[in-house]
Amino acid sequence: MGCGDLALGAGEGLSFIDRAVIQIRAGTGGSGASSFARFKYVPKGGPDGGDGGRGGSIYVRADPNLATLLDYRYRTAWKAERGQHGKGKTKTGASGEDLFLPVPPGTEVRDAATGELLGEVLRAGEQFRVARGGRGGRGNARFATATHQAPREWEPGEEGEERRIELVLKLIADLGLVGEPNAGKSSLLAVLSAARPKIAEYPFTTLEPNLGVVGQSGSRSFVMADIPGIIEGAHQGKGLGLKFLQHVERTRVLAYLIPVDSVAPQLVYDRLRREVGSYSAALFEKPHLVVLSKRDLLPPGDQLPEVVAPLAQGTVAVSSVARLGLEDFTARVWSLVEEARRGEPEPEQAGDADG
Repeated sequence: MGCGDLALGAGEGLSFIDRAVIQIRAGTGGSGASSFARFKYVPKGGPDGGDGGRGGSIYVRADPNLATLLDYRYRTAWKAERGQHGKGKTKTGASGEDLFLPVPPGTEVRDAATGELLGEVLRAGEQFRVARGGRGGRGNARFATATHQAPREWEPGEEGEERRIELVLKLIADLGLVGEPNAGKSSLLAVLSAARPKIAEYPFTTLEPNLGVVGQSGSRSFVMADIPGIIEGAHQGKGLGLKFLQHVERTRVLAYLIPVDSVAPQLVYDRLRREVGSYSAALFEKPHLVVLSKRDLLPPGDQLPEVVAPLAQGTVAVSSVARLGLEDFTARVWSLVEEARRGEPEPEQAGDADG
């Protein structure tokens, strides 16, 4: 069983920021020119004012090197370059540079005022426009007609779109670990991947999501996400509730971790399922495993606790400390992940937020 080389999240000197609100303004178009040709011996030629250049648009683009929206917490205003003004000799002004806002894959973009989903970028390089640059104004050469041969009219450039947007990062992982505080999620992530989450025996040791890559034979791998513990009322924001349940929305498979020394394992499982279902019906329906964690704490000769889970794809007992049941666990997860990947539709090309 190999270990992956990717680990994102707490403990790496980088603050995990999953929400940011920023003001964006696309570039204003350049104004058209009012100009007349000047030739030798012809003191006043025809109109030759060029058009203004287009203002730069603003795009959101997925950058696989990013794992946080930290940059947008410190800089909250972004503006694209304006277009240059038109010139004589019917020269069109240069267009403004488009502005690309790099974000981690898995980022949603919403209108901050209405909450409307403008779009999302899920894979490296995906992008879409969130603010259109202003059109360049027409120069006076455009206004010439047979009866109006020396027009002085020109147009100012059009203002670029301005809006306030909210960036929301939702981690993309194959497997999401769900459990109460101290269920053993961080320990399992640490033993199976290169991730090094903080581990201690008190509630909410994990304050930030962690990602790790779990290696399999034949260059196969899957990404596992550990989120802070779920408590009763999490779907209403209790504990760290809504702040982190969003990070298992996009996972393909869930693993519900229940320590073998739980007083009432069945109640723990039912409570976790209830919280997940109250948060998202789609999340509730994702394929899942029941994982009896901390198997090393089971006294010799004692039977594993029984958890009735008719919709689960199986139950497996593991111990991160004693490294028991890990191969069985990863094999089952891989089978479910592979099946889920095969059933996914091909990604569509991202378009403009404004249609």
